[in-house]
Amino acid sequence: MNADLAEPARQLVHAMATDPHGDFSPSVYETARLVALVPHLAGHANRVAFLLAEQAPDGGWGGPEGYGLLPTLSAVDALLAESGRTGAPAPAAAARRGLEALSTRWGPRLRAALPDTVAVEILVPALVSAVNARLGAVLPHPDGTSPELLDGLRRMVDRGAAPPDKILHSLEALGAAARRVPSARPGADGLGCSPAATAAWLGPGGSGPGLKYLEDLQARHRGPVPVAAPLALFERSWVLSAFAGAGVPVAVPDGVLDGLAAGIGPHGAAGGAGLPPDADDTATVLHALAAHGRAHPCDCLREYLAGDHFCTYPDERTPSVTTNAHVLQALRARGPSEVADGVAGWIAERQHPDGSWTDKWHASPYYATARCVIALAAGGYAETARARALRWLLDTQRPDGSWGRWSGTFEETAYAVQVLARAGERRADEAAARGCAFLLSWPDAGHPPLWHDKDLYTPGRIVRAEGIAALHLALARPRIGAVLARWCPGPAGRTA
Repeated sequence: MNADLAEPARQLVHAMATDPHGDFSPSVYETARLVALVPHLAGHANRVAFLLAEQAPDGGWGGPEGYGLLPTLSAVDALLAESGRTGAPAPAAAARRGLEALSTRWGPRLRAALPDTVAVEILVPALVSAVNARLGAVLPHPDGTSPELLDGLRRMVDRGAAPPDKILHSLEALGAAARRVPSARPGADGLGCSPAATAAWLGPGGSGPGLKYLEDLQARHRGPVPVAAPLALFERSWVLSAFAGAGVPVAVPDGVLDGLAAGIGPHGAAGGAGLPPDADDTATVLHALAAHGRAHPCDCLREYLAGDHFCTYPDERTPSVTTNAHVLQALRARGPSEVADGVAGWIAERQHPDGSWTDKWHASPYYATARCVIALAAGGYAETARARALRWLLDTQRPDGSWGRWSGTFEETAYAVQVLARAGERRADEAAARGCAFLLSWPDAGHPPLWHDKDLYTPGRIVRAEGIAALHLALARPRIGAVLARWCPGPAGRTA
């Protein structure tokens, strides 16, 4: 391994091993829920300042297209609440601009193609109702949301029934019904792996273990909070899988591997404390353990088998191709099987005509395409599908050598380079070299959020690990290194 990559890889693993929460970007949606729900929590002024600083020039918040609707609604509701409490002019002015942005971006009927983010069908109507309660009935419920489902969940909880486990991560959608729900209590790790859900359970002035969780979490970012925490198992399994898949030789502390193994229960592994087990995290943990000589039985995946594919959770709305790609990798580590063959065929059938894949857990087709191609290639499956994906990657490279859905990014370029570096073709090597030049020129100043939870977020260490993996794969090929040396005659050339 190139010495210039060995040290960043070592440092990343060390930081990950000593951090029980994980490195995840602060969330506008989640932070705004804390502003609205628990103004007594330490760091409140910094959270308000964060919302004001994150407002876009057009008055909205969040990502492009429909990704901005939920965070904009959340921020508007929070700033209206803050203005009502304090009378401060800045939150009131920002809320007015946010309301104008809702109409400007999505029209008076809030018509938006909503992304398949977590619980979007109930979180959006919950916030529409909250804003309307503060201002009067000014906002409609957008198409694609389920206010009736939300009302039914609230009535169920009001009658004393326990909410479904998968709702706990988004408990704040239930509004007043979420306060002190008897069937769910925050612990040291909060409730539902969610700051907003924990805050909704506590309510204004609430105290107890949930408050300590929120206090500790907000202190990490000096006010704002991530969309979920703690997510150590998710972070560690993804990082180790990325390094193992690319052959990055980095020492992993036994305690990290022990923790991953201990995280696998009868129903598999959960990405973080308070989340239900799922096939995606389970498969990635199994793959990471197997790659580090800790093979674990895959029996716990059986309950997620849904015919010719695996569901991420029971009763999920839409299946995930990347979950199935991770399952395929875990199964292949145990040897060939009919189940693995069926999953490979299911993945190949969901390739888009242009050669890409898209998925419910990430905004970028480059993430989904890389996951699917790498999983299929590991088992020698679907050569035609892999060739089509390679053509799509070559055709969509940007003039600066990058790849990206909305703009060229480090993360998306890393995914493309990982696929191209494995292809062994001259044109792919040249494109990979140009991609490596872009990776090496990326300023170490953060990465745009592309991952799906309730809103978009960035798992910082995972993204950096994918970049290290991409460069390691590419620089192992002499032809890529030679081309890169021509592109980067300075320090990057020496790296090549």
